[in-house]
Amino acid sequence: MKFCEKCGTQNDDDAVVCAVCGNSFQNGNDNVVKEESTLTKVAKAFMIVGTVLMSLYTFGIALAWCLPMTLSYCKKIKNGTPIGTGFKVCSLLFVSLIAGVLMLCETNN
Repeated sequence: MKFCEKCGTQNDDDAVVCAVCGNSFQNGNDNVVKEESTLTKVAKAFMIVGTVLMSLYTFGIALAWCLPMTLSYCKKIKNGTPIGTGFKVCSLLFVSLIAGVLMLCETNN
């Protein structure tokens, strides 16, 4: 038996979606937590540092683009969503050069 991450309901092992809330189970391996790579952790740290420094340097104006990009990156990493090359290049140009290069270097497994 496996449990739903959202509502905690017990479901059959072969269930694709939760019987109560409709949350989808990915590949039937809901109980397996995917470990972030060191490269991803460092890129996330540089995105956060870049956002803070850019907001200080531009008196908060840069938060209009840095904060949404950083939050989007963190959410995509958490959900396992693939990150496009365009997003990586924009992060390199507009948030943090180092984080963008690290994102371009990481593989999408």
